[in-house]
Amino acid sequence: MKALIAFEAASRTGSFAQGAEELSVSPSAISHHIQQLEEFLGVQLFQRHAGRAVLSAAGMAYAREIKHAFTLISDATALVAPQSQRGHLVIASSPSFAAKWLQPRLSGFLSAYPEVRVRLSTLSTAEDVEANRFDVGICYGRSPAGQREVAPLLLEHLRPLCSPALQASMQLSTPEDLKRVTLIHSSNALTWADYLRRVGVPSLKPANELWLDRSSMAIDAAVRGLGVVLESEVLAAEELNDGRLVAPFDAEQFSVLTTTYYLVKSSNLGNNTYVSYFEKWLRNEIALAKLTAGSA
Repeated sequence: MKALIAFEAASRTGSFAQGAEELSVSPSAISHHIQQLEEFLGVQLFQRHAGRAVLSAAGMAYAREIKHAFTLISDATALVAPQSQRGHLVIASSPSFAAKWLQPRLSGFLSAYPEVRVRLSTLSTAEDVEANRFDVGICYGRSPAGQREVAPLLLEHLRPLCSPALQASMQLSTPEDLKRVTLIHSSNALTWADYLRRVGVPSLKPANELWLDRSSMAIDAAVRGLGVVLESEVLAAEELNDGRLVAPFDAEQFSVLTTTYYLVKSSNLGNNTYVSYFEKWLRNEIALAKLTAGSA
């Protein structure tokens, strides 16, 4: 590892001496580390001429990859140790909510609180809630367990959605008509089997089925006419508003209302002021969208 650090510094600064100064070691130490690395790799990383060292073709290729690797390490460290990032608010969210709802609205938060630097990451599974370190999280599904502070966040309607063209071509007007289409499955709080039982057609067999592991992918598939998706009006709001998706069964009885998003606040991390700013802003955005959840 020391040899890699020495090589990265020398290749980036273009000088053994400058690399040594940056790392607070002697130029001979840098030279020794790079010589060890060249022996290990079996290739010459620098061409040495009259006291000067210039990257070889192999050295330039290696330098690019090492720089990328060091960037990944730095990003990973910042992600799991957010308390070390002064002035940063680390937000973790379920992937589709982050992409479809939160990210398009973040400019409003950044404008209101320009001193806050936001780091947004995703939580793919329930285990991620305990495994990842963050200041505030938006979790999907059942209320997370553990030592963190958890509160219900928003309500969502889940209902069948499809493209207008598919509705027209398949003449979809009741849940029984779903037997003529492809049902698109995604990872949400309500399965198609549960939904079909609720609306009184538990034994319905669709023409085909398609499974996708992200709501954002499932919504896009429905927009493209691949089938009917059982999805959240929260995540599909943009597509519903601009007409790319419609609810073929618009009656209230064909919609399921549930609290499926929870706000999770870390009890042992800093940035409490920033968390308060974000929670106030987030709940206001949810209230404006009329999605406020009651107490659990």
